[in-house]
Amino acid sequence: RYEEREDFAVVMQPFFRNTLLPPDSKGRPDLSFFAADCFHFSVRGYAEMAMALWNNMLEPVGEKQTYNNFTHDRSKLKCPNPEKPFLSTLRNSGFRNSDLNLENTEPSVPYWAVIVAAVAGVLAGSL
Repeated sequence: RYEEREDFAVVMQPFFRNTLLPPDSKGRPDLSFFAADCFHFSVRGYAEMAMALWNNMLEPVGEKQTYNNFTHDRSKLKCPNPEKPFLSTLRNSGFRNSDLNLENTEPSVPYWAVIVAAVAGVLAGSL
């Protein structure tokens, strides 16, 4: 819909697609990334997601990182450089006239896996 526009672009940022929560020292999920309700992110979680989103916006389409490594290291932030001083879009990533079709790409996680995980989360939370 916006592919031919010169002044507007929509780009999927897949930094959260294959993310796994890192374990704590006991091997359990590190809950320090979540608020007290265990659903929303904590300040630490939001900081990690913001860094991953920023990095994704600077990565060219087709080369975007699909996970977040949760290293809590600000040095992993990417910066624009003189060769690419802009946010990456289909057009400036070189896909303007290519055969790249984002609508027909398969999701990396099947839809049923999300349902199973949600039900398991509800059951575990109610216990």
